[in-house]
Amino acid sequence: MNITKQNSDALNAVVKIDIVAEDYQAKVSELLEDYRKKADIPGFRKGHVPMGMIKKQYGKSIMIDEVNKLLQASLNKYLADEKLEILGNPIPRMQEDFNWEAAIFSFEFELGLAPQFDVDLNAKKKVTQYNIIATDELIDKEVENIQARYGTESPIEVVTATSNVTGTFVNQEKEIDKKATFSLKDVEGKANLKKFVGAKSGVVIELKTKGLFTNEYQLETVLGIPQEEVLGLDINITFTLEAITETILAELDQELFTKLFSDGSVTSVTDVRAKIKEDAEKQFNQQGDQQLLNAVTEYLVENTKFDLPADFLKKWLATAGEKQLSTEEAAAEYAKSEKALRYQLIEGKIMKDNHIKLDYAELVAYAKGFIRTQMAQFGNMNPEEKELDDIATRILSNQEEAQKLQAQLMSQKLLAFYKENMSFKSKELSYEKFVKEVYK
Repeated sequence: MNITKQNSDALNAVVKIDIVAEDYQAKVSELLEDYRKKADIPGFRKGHVPMGMIKKQYGKSIMIDEVNKLLQASLNKYLADEKLEILGNPIPRMQEDFNWEAAIFSFEFELGLAPQFDVDLNAKKKVTQYNIIATDELIDKEVENIQARYGTESPIEVVTATSNVTGTFVNQEKEIDKKATFSLKDVEGKANLKKFVGAKSGVVIELKTKGLFTNEYQLETVLGIPQEEVLGLDINITFTLEAITETILAELDQELFTKLFSDGSVTSVTDVRAKIKEDAEKQFNQQGDQQLLNAVTEYLVENTKFDLPADFLKKWLATAGEKQLSTEEAAAEYAKSEKALRYQLIEGKIMKDNHIKLDYAELVAYAKGFIRTQMAQFGNMNPEEKELDDIATRILSNQEEAQKLQAQLMSQKLLAFYKENMSFKSKELSYEKFVKEVYK
């Protein structure tokens, strides 16, 4: 057997594999002898069928099968031995005049080679790292929400600007007929609020879904429609008012503090506000970290320049899936996946150059931490170690779940690396301003 590689350019190469009879004949003879021993052909005793008959019947198919096995194994070994970093999979070159009777079988495979490049973490235009704070206004609102949650409902006859209303939303065209309860504090715009205030039970109010609530996703709950249909929904709808209540807020006293924090750590409104601020900013920090990782990813993709074997990858994408793609479809698929591929290569380069690894013990520990957090939400604050081990083992035996947790942990490691090795422009702002600046 002879294997050679010819580079077309820095990103493309062709591997040629020549296979001769000596490479496969011994294995073919062994298989033919095995067939002969097991062959049950009328007119011959089992194991005594002439070898010539066995060769005539099975020889070529066995030879072709063994050559293909040898070809694939040899190609894989060559790529591993030569430490070739390739993109996609090798593409076999079709040969219309291929002859299985030839003395030498020659096969060629096109390769797309991974580019060589350096990653510069010293951003010329610094990436912004947001420090999101819980404002007094946000804390005030959350304190009131807590008071409302532990308060009592009192029926009233006429709607006020702070009432809770219950009724049925109807739109025949969209087949909406949904009973819902919501607070008028969540209704957006003076015009909408004016339609409710002063109304009594039995009144039918005509509304538009667009701009009805301060949170657009609230439509998903009150109308009972799928989330993907909520954004941009703009239809006429009626609301038949059936009940009106006013929330009497719970007193901010020790009884409420004990309900909220049974460990006795909170004894005043100041303590409650401090806890709200701490919990909120912990959540904000997670969102800020995710946004920072996204921003660094965008920066690295934008500022790390290298070429890709685009024509090869489009050709590979055309045949890689279950359904063969046209040239135009493969080009579109490549355009969609190019950015992700670039970051995958950049990420791999950073991990390799900086020895960032993830071992199984770390993954188990991360899974157990995730499980512990989930169990705490359901009141199990001190699960036994064996229980955590058993659940972690079960989760990680599921390949899809294991990959998801592995990706999350690797993102954490990379974010920690970026924070340590990149300098950022720091910006402090409220959560509302953060959302407006980053997502709108």
